[in-house]
Amino acid sequence: MFFKPHGVIPAMVTPLNNDETLDEAGLRRLVNFLIDAGVHGLFSVGSQGEAYALSFAEKQRVAEIVVEETRRRVPVYIGTGAVTTRDAIAQTQMAERAGADAVSLITPYFITPSQNELFAHHAAVAGSTRLPILLYPNPGRTNVHLAVDTVARLAQIENIVGIKDSSGDFTLLNEYIRRAKSEKFDVLVGRDTLIYATLACGGAGAIAATANAAPRIVAEIYNAFVAGDLERSRRAQAQLAPLRLAFELGTFPVVIKEALALMGICGARAIAPVAPLADAQREQLKAVLQEMKIL
Repeated sequence: MFFKPHGVIPAMVTPLNNDETLDEAGLRRLVNFLIDAGVHGLFSVGSQGEAYALSFAEKQRVAEIVVEETRRRVPVYIGTGAVTTRDAIAQTQMAERAGADAVSLITPYFITPSQNELFAHHAAVAGSTRLPILLYPNPGRTNVHLAVDTVARLAQIENIVGIKDSSGDFTLLNEYIRRAKSEKFDVLVGRDTLIYATLACGGAGAIAATANAAPRIVAEIYNAFVAGDLERSRRAQAQLAPLRLAFELGTFPVVIKEALALMGICGARAIAPVAPLADAQREQLKAVLQEMKIL
C-alpha cells in the first residue's frame, strides 16, 4: 500500500435543508467550490460534518455524493469513527463500498478505553478493510487521548498511514512526528492555527475546518511552504487566524456553516440543539470575512 496523506484537506460541513434533511445540491456545490480552490483532498463525515448527529444512512449518502461529485480529482477521506469497534468497522466498510480513498477514525468517545483497548480497537478496524486509515485523536471533544507509544505501535500496521492530531498540544504533536513519522506514516494537524508550525516541524499538512470557507488561503499556507517561500506561508497563516478565532461566536459547528451561507454556497442550518448565530454575531462574522476578502 502506498497512500500519502498530505496538503490541505477541508473538514467539510454537511449542508442541510431547514428540516435537517441532507441538502444534496449544496453538498455538490461545496465539493466543486473546494476542488476549484485548489485543495489537496476532501474529508467528509467528520466532526465539522456533524457525524455525531447523522444516521448511518445519512453518512452513507454523504459519502456516496462526495465520492461521485469529486470524480477522482482529489482523494476522498470519510470519517468512520464510532463509540464501539463493531460500529466503526461497519462504517469503515460502508466507506469502502462507497468508493472512498481513505478513512479517518476518531477515537471512541463517552467511554474512556485504556491504551491497550484503543490499540485493539484501531487494529481491528484496520484488519476489516483494505483502505488506508488516519488515526484521529480529538481529546477536547472525546476526552480520550492516544498516547505516543500507542500511536507508534499503530503506525506499524500496514494500512494505518497517518494521524490527524486535533489536541492543540504542540508538544504532543511533535512527539507524534518524532516517534511515529516514517516513509509510510505521516502526521497532519487538525488545529488550523498550527498549520505553518506543523509543516515546519515535519508534518505533512492539515485537515482544516476553516478551509470550507477560506480554501485558497489555507492551501496557500501549504503550497508556499513546499515551494520554499516561508514568509508567504507565514503571512497566509496569519491571514487565516481571524476566521479560526471567530469559532467562538457560536456553538460548534455552526460558525463555518454561517460563513458558507453568507458566501452563497449552502445554508447555515445545523442539527438542533445547535442554533443559528444571533444577528450581532453574524455581523461580526461577516466583518471578518470581508476583512479577509472572502466576501
